[in-house]
Amino acid sequence: MLKGLIFDVDGVLMDSMSYHADAWVQAFREVGIPITNMDIYEIEGSNHKGVIDIIFHKAGLEPETSDYETFLKKKREYFLLNNRAEPFKGMQACLQALKEKYKLAVASGADRIIVNTLMDRFYPGIFKIIVSGEDVTRGKPDPEPYLKAASKLGLEPEECIVIENAPLGIKSAKMAGIYCVAVPTYLPKEKLIGADMILTDHAELIAYLSRLL
Repeated sequence: MLKGLIFDVDGVLMDSMSYHADAWVQAFREVGIPITNMDIYEIEGSNHKGVIDIIFHKAGLEPETSDYETFLKKKREYFLLNNRAEPFKGMQACLQALKEKYKLAVASGADRIIVNTLMDRFYPGIFKIIVSGEDVTRGKPDPEPYLKAASKLGLEPEECIVIENAPLGIKSAKMAGIYCVAVPTYLPKEKLIGADMILTDHAELIAYLSRLL
């Protein structure tokens, strides 16, 4: 029986990934590692440690222990400075209705300050649980983020549905044993083939969620 819904943030609740990507591009540029926004879109969902490891290794480099905190601070600073993210149309009202029937959680790869800032501003009082990239040892695609969110809701994985938009997040949900619904936002549908259900856009997502009521 379905009792809980767990949402990724960027690309699912918020149209925000371009600002995350811009911030990462700027942070890596400072140390001479050129990347593009697409490099970030393809690893969306990973926490800051995962992003740093992947980008450094692609450049043939090994990050120092101090790099993780340094890059996190730089990336956060650039994101908060330039952030113009908005919630996807209709999602606020939809979730407000859903929370009357289901337990709702967020599991994001973004850092705690950014996630809380966005949720407090655009989705206040809606989510019982917020799991950020800093709240887990292993970020997506590891199952830890979604297992932790389900556990904190007091639910079993099979009692939940995950809403995702990125390959690493889909893999995380499926490894956690949770049914995954995906919506393409920054990547084509072909990149989301690991999900149990792939929708066309956010209008179809809202229609699907509304049927759960």
